[in-house]
Amino acid sequence: MSIQQQWLIPHWPGLPDNIGALSTTRRGGVSPAPYDDGMGSGGLNLGTHVGDQPHNVAHNRAIVRAQLPDEPVWMSQVHGTAVANLADVKPQQVPEADACFTTMPGKVCTIMTADCLPVLFCDKQGRTVAAAHAGWRGLAAGVLENTVESMRAAGAGELMAWMGPAIGQYQFEVGPDVKQAFLHGARDASDVRHVEAAFSVIGDKPGKFLADIYGLARYLLHRAGVKEVHGGEFCTVSNSGRFYSYRRDGVTGRQATLIWIK
Repeated sequence: MSIQQQWLIPHWPGLPDNIGALSTTRRGGVSPAPYDDGMGSGGLNLGTHVGDQPHNVAHNRAIVRAQLPDEPVWMSQVHGTAVANLADVKPQQVPEADACFTTMPGKVCTIMTADCLPVLFCDKQGRTVAAAHAGWRGLAAGVLENTVESMRAAGAGELMAWMGPAIGQYQFEVGPDVKQAFLHGARDASDVRHVEAAFSVIGDKPGKFLADIYGLARYLLHRAGVKEVHGGEFCTVSNSGRFYSYRRDGVTGRQATLIWIK
């Protein structure tokens, strides 16, 4: 099976020809259970912090590196809103941030996830790219807006985005604290309506909701001026043969979503 069949190549209409993007799955690596591919073969776990043997992760990262123009910049993600400029990141450095951007050809923006939402950005001129890790905490706190602002400050033109594999709305059960975090960030009645629409009451579980992280992200991106948003058709929890999922498995690996200027 080819890399293209094992991984996701974003369906992203209008993506400039000089931009590369991909999203790995749990397939195509060497890691044993519980970091395997879900079908009895080696898994492509890319996280060094989840209990997998370091030599397995190094092997898996080398598999990914072979498809890229340079070593990916692996970040220490903390569910925050900091955005790293890859021009400021030294070789072997692991920045503590939940998003990154670059205007430099060959630099690879990289996000690791296992249910949280990865979002890739590009301007239509193909001059600036970015990647953001949007778990609900970072999403509510403004990680996507910070990424957009950083790109625009770097001279990006009109932006578009692609949402990679994340937990689907029929699997993302949350408490009232999550809903309140988004309502707290509402600026007006329109914001409140969109937040309310993204949370469905679970009839037999008082105080529990099903949250649509894709819908929340799409609205926040539109509000930030990103009008073309693609992707959002996956569910990491439901597809155990393709994606790692922390919500489903607890101890599990991490997949990556990456973008670069060729």
